[in-house]
Amino acid sequence: MNWLAKINLPLVIQRFGPYRSALLIVAMIAACWFVGYRMGNYYHGYQVQTLKEQKVRLDDLYATINETSRRIQTLEIELEVERLANVNVLNDLTAMKVDHYEVKKELAFYEKVMAPEKQAAGLAIDSIKVVATESKNHYRFQIALVQQLLKKAYVKGYVNLALIGSLNGKPKRIPLSSISEMSKSERAFSFQFFQLIAGEFFLPEGFVVEQIVVIAETTKNKWQKYKRIETLYPWPYAINKKALIKPVPEK
Repeated sequence: MNWLAKINLPLVIQRFGPYRSALLIVAMIAACWFVGYRMGNYYHGYQVQTLKEQKVRLDDLYATINETSRRIQTLEIELEVERLANVNVLNDLTAMKVDHYEVKKELAFYEKVMAPEKQAAGLAIDSIKVVATESKNHYRFQIALVQQLLKKAYVKGYVNLALIGSLNGKPKRIPLSSISEMSKSERAFSFQFFQLIAGEFFLPEGFVVEQIVVIAETTKNKWQKYKRIETLYPWPYAINKKALIKPVPEK
């Protein structure tokens, strides 16, 4: 704006006259206003166009973010479905293993009965199953007996059991007769192939069971000799209120 300072207004008025000078000043003001107006419109249009372009870019970014979020959610759902499928497969495999074990166990049981040439001869205690009931310290048990002779005659006798553990910090062995109301006839067996003996008992308060002893005794008569077999089993910590007791492996 230094050129405006160089204009000598009195000299201009003297040279062009008051009227022409006024017209010149008005023309200059109009020209400045027009130039400023045009430049303002230009920059306004430029800014409007820039804002439109920025809005388009912003809309594209929002669309990209939404699409990415949708893909992430889809992938998360697929991942969760895959995880659940893997869990189901693992559960199925576990169930198949359990079923396979049960089938093998049943096969071994019937093999003892029907194919005794593969096993030791004579009366055998196959297994014992103990189930915790809803009542405190109340249990039910089931003993499976098999006969492993090639020529099977009826074998007769009685079963018994005892619990080994500790009471008040001292070793204790408790016979079935002390914790159950089973009669001798209820403990009797008479079978040719196999038989299940079932009963129940109450644990004494404060008694900690460590092992359970299953005893089978045959009665002596003219058809059979007296025989006593005894098998020691670890006491199971019942899970889901049921457990299958397996024999202690021989050392």
